[in-house]
Amino acid sequence: MQNSKIGFVSLGCPKALVDSERIITQLKAQNYELVNTYHDANVVIINTCGFIESAIEESLNAIQEAMAQNGRVIVTGCLGAKAEKIREVCPDVLHISGPHSYEEVIQAVHAHVPPPNDPFTQLIPPQGIKLTPRHYAYLKISEGCNHQCTFCIIPSMRGKLQSYSMNQVLSEAEKLKAAGVKEILIISQDTSAYGVDKKYAPIQWHNETIATKFFDLCNALSKLGIWVRLHYVYPYPHVDDIIPLMQPTGLLPYIDIPLQHASQRILKAMKRPANQENTLKRIEKWRQICPDITIRSTFIVGFPGETEDDFEELLSFLKVAQLDRVGCFQYSPVEGASANQLANPVANEVKEERYARFMELQAKISSDKLTQKRGKTLQVLVDAIKEDQIIARSSADAPEIDGLVYLPYKKDIQLGEFYNVKITDSDDYDLFADWSK
Repeated sequence: MQNSKIGFVSLGCPKALVDSERIITQLKAQNYELVNTYHDANVVIINTCGFIESAIEESLNAIQEAMAQNGRVIVTGCLGAKAEKIREVCPDVLHISGPHSYEEVIQAVHAHVPPPNDPFTQLIPPQGIKLTPRHYAYLKISEGCNHQCTFCIIPSMRGKLQSYSMNQVLSEAEKLKAAGVKEILIISQDTSAYGVDKKYAPIQWHNETIATKFFDLCNALSKLGIWVRLHYVYPYPHVDDIIPLMQPTGLLPYIDIPLQHASQRILKAMKRPANQENTLKRIEKWRQICPDITIRSTFIVGFPGETEDDFEELLSFLKVAQLDRVGCFQYSPVEGASANQLANPVANEVKEERYARFMELQAKISSDKLTQKRGKTLQVLVDAIKEDQIIARSSADAPEIDGLVYLPYKKDIQLGEFYNVKITDSDDYDLFADWSK
């Protein structure tokens, strides 16, 4: 009997995870069986990440491990755009393709493991196969990016902005809700640029004409009645228009804006279309419209040419902006990124020292903000039930990157359901609560 078992390793960001879900959905639709051991698999697919050197190393290690344990490996994803790097380490991989090359991956599987007979496509749920817990899912609305940030090679791997059709995005969102998903996380490389490449073409949706546009998308998603969380939103002026749509249920009062720095000199070197003063004014305006908005961002310290004055400007920005959730990365050279050629690279020990100072300041800001939530009643979504405690998230917390809400164990609490809880304590990043009476 033919072995139609496929192993799958998914690495990288949520956007890559969505790619993996789509490939797996197609494989399951064709009656392939997914297994979690190298030994049982006829072929192993590895969806790689290639954004920074540590991610490239992780991907290459995964490929080498799969080759050693199985020997029949198909590689796809961002690192696949650098096939020569993979061939240098593992020349005998069966096939290499770049990111979002779903059809090419399936064709490669067909070439080495012919499709089983009589596929039972009716066994595939309408929303497809998801690799996240059942109660939340990522929804990718576009591929690629039109920016040319000097620290980033994503456009060279994933191409220019390619927005998915509005009908496709909204249909998938409705299927996810119908399947019991309680939270949809909107992702792309540049979420607020959605529809630019399609020139905002109008579509018909539920007997209504709407544009393929960021606002229209957010407006439609806000009516789903479940949590909808926006990620990777660059603060173009038109983003202001969606803030009034934000509610406790629907389009959440949460926005993820990757600002990267606050010094105009460094932002110019990064080729980020940004202006610190306007950003601060925009944040102030958002909070006036939606006082409960949670603002998340990410920053890079130690970018080539960053002086102590530039870094102090970044710290001053943090003090004024009072962002709720912040991630920080030390600059890491990425092969192919033009920033590698910039003068005055920052020494590693200086990067580490600045990173520590940055995180110390942000921890204090976060702690102060969470302290203000003590005594309040919040709606939370339960992510995990353990023997001694229950772990949940509030609307201010995206899975895996933000804080958590810890609760005492209680019988009859259901995974993936909403509950109202009373906040009793907090630390730098997490909340502690008790069940509302």
